[in-house]
Amino acid sequence: MIGEILSGIFTFTGLFFMALGLIGILRFKDFYTRILITAKVETVGFITMMAGVILYSGFTWFSAKVLLICLLVIITNPLSTHAIAKSAYGRGYTAKKEK
Repeated sequence: MIGEILSGIFTFTGLFFMALGLIGILRFKDFYTRILITAKVETVGFITMMAGVILYSGFTWFSAKVLLICLLVIITNPLSTHAIAKSAYGRGYTAKKEK
């Protein structure tokens, strides 16, 4: 019973972070700020949602696999975001100045 409640709280918290990220994407006009907000929100939202899945399913082999996927996302998401931003900067893409 408590596990299901905590699972729901974690899942809805992850969905809330993802919704805030969508608002952030629409609010920010610059490429670099958009990629920053999407990387942070995606990681936090995904990890909290997967924590809810782990709590709901209990500690089984399935939850171990989900935990392994979470670790891979924690490692690869910042690296891929950095690679995309660095390639944009290397190509000469500059941030637009707001007036």
